Amino acid sequence: MADKTQFTGSFILAPVPVVLIGCSHEELGRNVLTLAWCGVACSDPPTVSISIRPERHSYRMIEESRCFTVNIPTVDLVRAVDICGNLSGSGGDKFEAAGLTAAPSTIVEAPLVAECPVILECAVKNIYPAGVHHVFWGEVVARHADPFVLTGGKLDFSKIPLLTYVNGEYWSLGRPVGTSGFSQQGR
Repeated sequence: MADKTQFTGSFILAPVPVVLIGCSHEELGRNVLTLAWCGVACSDPPTVSISIRPERHSYRMIEESRCFTVNIPTVDLVRAVDICGNLSGSGGDKFEAAGLTAAPSTIVEAPLVAECPVILECAVKNIYPAGVHHVFWGEVVARHADPFVLTGGKLDFSKIPLLTYVNGEYWSLGRPVGTSGFSQQGR
């Protein structure tokens, strides 16, 4: 390891997906927040994890409503994503501030972001304190996609200019460089 140098800072993994989380609460209204701490937690049942600090406005909304939506933005939504990540929902309607459209979900009570081409509706199954963030595990109870991003009924990521987060910067993903199992072909 002589050719490696230890470094400090908050960087852990990169790139990570940038998502818009929709949530609502009878008393607090609706909100949309930007998160980069999101990932797949389980494939069966399909479950995603999101990490939020308990002092955030949306934390109580998700904790008490027991649901949220994961809205996958594209690079053309980077300004709206940044607005939703830098304003607090306690100060006003972030959908309006970011120029986004809140749409009703089909199963959960959290709003969808209509401009996002792929959306997951999630029911909270568990909340785990992990330090300064708490991890919400949400079982995916509904999936939505704009027809133009589907090929043969499956998501076609070549049609979705995905947005990622890398150490304080937004990046776009490039092109595919292989498929799972390609190294095993022809063996």
